Amino acid sequence: MDSQERSSAEAEGAKERGLVHVWQAGFCSINPERLPGWGGKTVLQAALGVSHGVLLTEGGEVYSFGNLPWRTEPGEICPRSPLLENALVGQHVITVATGSFHSGAVTENGMVYMWGQNSAGQCAVANQHYVPEPTPISISDSETSPLLSVRILQLACGEEHTLALSISREIWAWGTGCQLGLITTTFPVTKPQKVEHLAGRVVLQVACGNSHSLALVQCLPSQDVKPVPERCNHCSQLLITMTDKEDHVIISDSHCCPLGVALSDAQAESHDTITPSTGESLESKHLSESQGEEKKTLRENGLSVASEVDVENIQPVNVETTHPEQEITGTTGISILGNVPLFPDNHVEKECLQKLSDDPLQGHPETSVDVEVAQVPGGFVPLIEEPNPILLSPPTTSTSALNSFVVSCASAVGVRVAATCEAGALSLKKVMNFYSVAPCEGGLQSGHVSAGPEGPKDGREDQVKLESMQGKKSSSLVDVREEGSEGVSRRLSLPGLLSQVSPRLLRKAARAKTRTVVLTPTYSGEADALLPSLRTEVWTWGKGKEGQLGHGDVLPRLQPLCVKCLDGKEVIQLAAGGHHSLALTAKSQVYSWGSNTFGQLGHSDSPTTVPRLAKVCNENGIWSIAAGQDYSLFLVDTDDFQPGLYYSGRQESVESDNLSSCTKTATLLVSCSKLGYISSVTAGKDSCLALVDKNIMGYIASLHELATTERRFYSKLSDIKSQILRPLLGLENLGTTTTVQLLQEVASRFSKLCYLIGQHGASLSSFLHGSKEARSLAILKHASLFLDSYTEYCTSITNFVVMGGFQLLAKPAIDFLNKNQELLQDLSEVNDENVQLMEVLNTLFFLPIRRLHNYARVLLKLATCFEVTSPEYQKLQDSSSCYETLALHLGRKRKEAEYTLGFWKTFPGKMTDSLRKPERRLICESSNRALSLQHAGRFSVNWFILFNDSLVHAQFSTHHIFPLSTLWVEPISEEVGSVNGLKITTPEEQFILVSSTPQEKTKWLRAISQAVDQALRGMSDFPPYASGSSVQRQEPPISRSARYTFYKDPRLKDAVYDGRWLSGKPHGRGTLKWTDGKMYNGMFRNGLEDGYGEYKVPNKVLNKDDHYVGYWKEGKMCGQGIYSYANGEVYEGCFHDNMRHGHGLLRSGKLTSSSPSMFIGQWVMDKKSGYGVFDDITRGEKYMGMWHDDMCQGNGVVVTQFGLYYEGTFNFNKMMGTGILLSEDDTVYEGEFSDDWTLNGKGTLTMPNGDYIEGLFNGEWGSGIKITGTYFKPSLYESEKDRPKVLKLGNLAVPADEKWKAVFEECWHQLGCESPGQGEVWKAWDNIAVALTTHRRQHRDSPEILSRSHTQTLESLEFIPQHVGGAFTVEKYDEIKKYLIKACDTPLHPLGRLIETLVAVYRMTYVGVGANRRLLQEAVKEIQSYLKRIFQLVRFLFPDLPEEGSTIPLSVPLPQERKSFCTGKSDSRSESPEPGYVVTSSGLLLPVLLPRLYPPLFMLYALENDREEDIYWECVLRLNKQPDTALLSFLGVQRKFWPVTLSVFGDNKKVLPTTKDACFASAVECLQQISTTFTPSDKLKVIQQTFEEISQNVLATLQEDFLWSMDDLFPVFLYVVLRARIRNLGSEVHLIEDLMDPYLQHGEQGIMFTTLKACYYQIQREKLN
Repeated sequence: MDSQERSSAEAEGAKERGLVHVWQAGFCSINPERLPGWGGKTVLQAALGVSHGVLLTEGGEVYSFGNLPWRTEPGEICPRSPLLENALVGQHVITVATGSFHSGAVTENGMVYMWGQNSAGQCAVANQHYVPEPTPISISDSETSPLLSVRILQLACGEEHTLALSISREIWAWGTGCQLGLITTTFPVTKPQKVEHLAGRVVLQVACGNSHSLALVQCLPSQDVKPVPERCNHCSQLLITMTDKEDHVIISDSHCCPLGVALSDAQAESHDTITPSTGESLESKHLSESQGEEKKTLRENGLSVASEVDVENIQPVNVETTHPEQEITGTTGISILGNVPLFPDNHVEKECLQKLSDDPLQGHPETSVDVEVAQVPGGFVPLIEEPNPILLSPPTTSTSALNSFVVSCASAVGVRVAATCEAGALSLKKVMNFYSVAPCEGGLQSGHVSAGPEGPKDGREDQVKLESMQGKKSSSLVDVREEGSEGVSRRLSLPGLLSQVSPRLLRKAARAKTRTVVLTPTYSGEADALLPSLRTEVWTWGKGKEGQLGHGDVLPRLQPLCVKCLDGKEVIQLAAGGHHSLALTAKSQVYSWGSNTFGQLGHSDSPTTVPRLAKVCNENGIWSIAAGQDYSLFLVDTDDFQPGLYYSGRQESVESDNLSSCTKTATLLVSCSKLGYISSVTAGKDSCLALVDKNIMGYIASLHELATTERRFYSKLSDIKSQILRPLLGLENLGTTTTVQLLQEVASRFSKLCYLIGQHGASLSSFLHGSKEARSLAILKHASLFLDSYTEYCTSITNFVVMGGFQLLAKPAIDFLNKNQELLQDLSEVNDENVQLMEVLNTLFFLPIRRLHNYARVLLKLATCFEVTSPEYQKLQDSSSCYETLALHLGRKRKEAEYTLGFWKTFPGKMTDSLRKPERRLICESSNRALSLQHAGRFSVNWFILFNDSLVHAQFSTHHIFPLSTLWVEPISEEVGSVNGLKITTPEEQFILVSSTPQEKTKWLRAISQAVDQALRGMSDFPPYASGSSVQRQEPPISRSARYTFYKDPRLKDAVYDGRWLSGKPHGRGTLKWTDGKMYNGMFRNGLEDGYGEYKVPNKVLNKDDHYVGYWKEGKMCGQGIYSYANGEVYEGCFHDNMRHGHGLLRSGKLTSSSPSMFIGQWVMDKKSGYGVFDDITRGEKYMGMWHDDMCQGNGVVVTQFGLYYEGTFNFNKMMGTGILLSEDDTVYEGEFSDDWTLNGKGTLTMPNGDYIEGLFNGEWGSGIKITGTYFKPSLYESEKDRPKVLKLGNLAVPADEKWKAVFEECWHQLGCESPGQGEVWKAWDNIAVALTTHRRQHRDSPEILSRSHTQTLESLEFIPQHVGGAFTVEKYDEIKKYLIKACDTPLHPLGRLIETLVAVYRMTYVGVGANRRLLQEAVKEIQSYLKRIFQLVRFLFPDLPEEGSTIPLSVPLPQERKSFCTGKSDSRSESPEPGYVVTSSGLLLPVLLPRLYPPLFMLYALENDREEDIYWECVLRLNKQPDTALLSFLGVQRKFWPVTLSVFGDNKKVLPTTKDACFASAVECLQQISTTFTPSDKLKVIQQTFEEISQNVLATLQEDFLWSMDDLFPVFLYVVLRARIRNLGSEVHLIEDLMDPYLQHGEQGIMFTTLKACYYQIQREKLN
């Protein structure tokens, strides 16, 4: 960042930051000097190699210093002052790294530059020994297409290799050696390659030693971890085995794969890895062979020394064994049998060593005790020269499923259990799993104390070999992420009675549940994304000759392998020295492993192949580490917050002739502390470097104070968690489930907070290494994360307090607390010994809250380092006040909790149990504030208690709770008389509280109002640090959302309502659920269901729900709705008072069910009554007629699928009375009926041929009829008047105007009219607007999105058309027409809904069985009735509209030249006579209605005219075979009208005798369009246009004006009709005839239509010619 952008305070100190100091390694009494020749630029990072170094400045420039043999200029090989790397100028480098003799840099755009020695390809340049200048390296991912260049975040360099960490958190490697982790044997690797073994994992950091590599990897989420397999992935042997001996059974899960330690994808590197650069392959092979035999022997020894342990009465155990090395001689082992346990944990080893090393050695520091440890599969048996008794705790409870299984078996059998030392470690194991702190304790001694570094090299190698046998080995036989049941390999002996137990059963036992009181996961996903993760693993690979890989052996690893014993240690930084490795944890501890020749590991002077805890500084924590060739540097927190630097490793001794010696312990470099505040240290081979900041204005000191205190705070929280919280959770009899749950909740939130603090500590450590800009501080950038975590924790702990958690803990925890009294007082910082232990515990749990004050204080300190006007000052100041506000708020919360707890202690016991809740807090109660119930009895006791969620009215032994979310309070005005009264309204009660004084009234009013407001906001647990939320409303809103359970109202008893309220009543949208399963979801008004809603009623018999969706009024179904019954019936239609009333459709059953049927029609009081259509699908019958009381009653028509037609009267669901019955073959019976299809009484039966019988009939139609009567056979030659009259149907059917009355009545009601035409027009328009707006709102809530055009239509319909005053013109008529088209297009408009319903009923009537030709006239009459009734509605809405048949004068006169249709084009208004428009219902409404009804109607026409159309069509087909001229001649068309030439695609062609389908083609095409139109007026226009096309053709031929005569015109038109080939011309003709406007019959169009009709009949007769 440019210094110009810095505020003045920072600018002042900028020169005093990043000062470079160097000194020679190996001298403790050193005097660090400034780097020779270096100017004053601020250095952000430095890196050291063997004899050179690199500096990165704040401006992104890179300087090299030291010995630079790769430089081309002689003067630059050993420069006196650091040289600027010119090749990197302008690139802005963000990080640098050095290997032994090469360097690398990463720019801000992720490019990598390398330079220096390249003998092993470590600079990623091929065939070049030196790379003199920084050279860009191409890193591209071959898996992507096209190739994408990989951006890099961090570099690490070793002696002969380089690792790069990409922005996608993957590792790329180049150079030479197995430390690359690549699957290759070809070296050097000069093209960077991805380390595939860690692909897909999130790598956080990489580090390189001379010949080994380390990576810090984020743990996989728990769900990604695979379950432990039953068998080994390689050799398929069982992982838990059982061996049956004579007197006991040995159970072991220490399966060792015979395939050795090689990784799953690697070659068996433990025995045949050959590294060209070193000569260690033979040694490695020898080691693995000897190790195999040692291991084998030790296993046998481990068994031979097994001691007997009585489960009930444990005795001290004396452990003896032979020295393991004595057994090795003379055996020839095969390396493939190097049995390695699966990820053995090293907890037990540490515990045993801890006991052995701490007790004897602490008392006698000079005494040397020779300790040997032999490995048995489960852990370590200490081998001591003098018997040293170890008391083993009884194995009572263990999380190890296998152990508990064994223990339970053993106790059941009741005999002694033979076991290895592991059995004794059961309780230790329990302690480790439940109570122990995650990192290993200090004071672990190495397994075998050797002669020290002065001894011969062979002795040291033996030592490493011995430790590799003792230490834990890792292998990839199972995925490295998988752990065994407990991570420890176990071997136990049991009595022989268990010999029948199968390994599979044992496997099941191993999966048994652990105790439920383990802490919840201690990390949060959100925090992990913003701050450094603590859930890390360490993976190592490369050469392991010195144990620097940490896997418990000295074998090399070709691929990364996880160091399992560092799991859960929260490693945050790694450092790799020449042959040793360091890992820094979040708890400020360091684990070290590898070569310890010079004491560089910082713990003891023997090498270690597994990580051990370094002892650097007992009191203070370490926060930064660096590893050199053979030494280590540690930056340590001190009491004055200025970092102390400790050195551990090679020490040059002047007295011993410059021989190297080692430091016995880490030494504080005092002179470095005087330099200032060290921000980072770097270690090379012989020199060390420190970057130092001067403390200008206290800025740097404040940052270090914040970081140090945060790290210490984390250590304290970790101690509390592991030493107090875990043991408390593990105690038996903790009390009620609620207490345990609350304690677990506290533990969970504590763990989450603890994890966040750990992350923050790690974040601050890395912050101090960087540029230290105040605005990058996590507590500023991610303040909400901290504020929320503290608030959540405080909520959980105050809840625990309120429930008396600490008092309940007193009894079960007293022993534990007494034992750990000192620890408690130490952790809680309580020095007074007189304070009760529970109080100390209370203080301890509230300890984290204090930290907020520290944040506020330090942030304020930092703010003072900036100018008041600077943004940094403002930000720091605001954040400081945020943390301080929260601290005070949480302090109040604690007091509230304690006040509430005090109240519960005095409150009567029975009520306490029911009222006491964790989150409930006391606000005030009436025992100390006089408040009484108005009109209360003289001796009644009324106690009012106000909590933060409810108002409680307590009496003698009863109490009632009024939730605050549904409580309304208002002061009673003085006029009412009760001066100090408060009116309380709840959903089911209303009462008045009277206070003693006006002041009390005000206090209670304010207290209740604020409590209600806070309860509604749900903000009671959050401090007012969010903007705006600190403003208190004067009074809570009257309208609100809340949940409530009714207890009194008989209709709603125990029902739960969740939704909107208004002054104590449900009002608005809500959901009401009854206990019996009923549910209503929809609108409410004044406490009742009102508006649109959904209702479900369970049907227990059918185990399904009745389901209603529709409208309600005053708590009852009223209006349109759909009711789906549990039995499968569905009713769609009108309701009134919870009953079906009005028009509706009822579907019964499915088509596949026993009796499917459908009824559509009128309902009265839940019964069919009025006109309706019933379709009995099973019987194939359809009834169309009147109903009464759910039965057919009155006139009606029945048609069947077999063509029978009946019309007549019905009585009690039966054909009874006079009726007409027609069969398919036109047989007709007219007379009396007594039952369905049963003739009974007088009648006439007419045959199709005209013969008829009159008389008495008796019998069922179709099954034989008894007739008494006269047979008539009319003679063909008798006079016409004697012939029987043609039967006219429809007289006994329901008149068209009587049909569907309910549908129209409903529409009138929607418009606000009691009866048709009776009502106010303005009211009707208002109702339309309301209906549209309401429907639109509902659609907005529904998932279906309205189209844009639909929305625009609705918006335009909401405007009321204005037609008042002035003459009614054609323009107004057109506007009405347009409005009607829009209105009828949307079912949300009352007219649109009417049309939709009419279309539905029409189709229901005339589709399916109803498609009977006898119904045609009924269908036509029905349409005409619709038109008449809809026209009445339209005239009501538009009063200006003239009545049927009136004429509207034209505003513009018609063109004068239009004398006849033979000249010019048709006028668009030709359907009206010349004076103007004629207003007709069909002209206005048919265009809207008929297209929707056309299919069923036209089908009836086609059926009716079937026979004559067949004749017509046959003739058309026959005549169309002729060419044009022949047909014109045949039809008698005059020659002068014959076209001579035809225009085809612009060319004139002569008409030949063979020409076909060419003459009058345009007229033919025009006439064919008649089938594509719907309304008679449109069809007539088509006919008219056809005539005009004919005229145009003839005019073109004759070249002169002429007038048609019908004799000339008819043959030409006949030709056009024939050539048009219209299939259903008869139906078209009859449809036009039936539905055309009467006034058109005698006009021009009428004559044309008559001509077409004549052509149709003529064509049928042509057949006869």
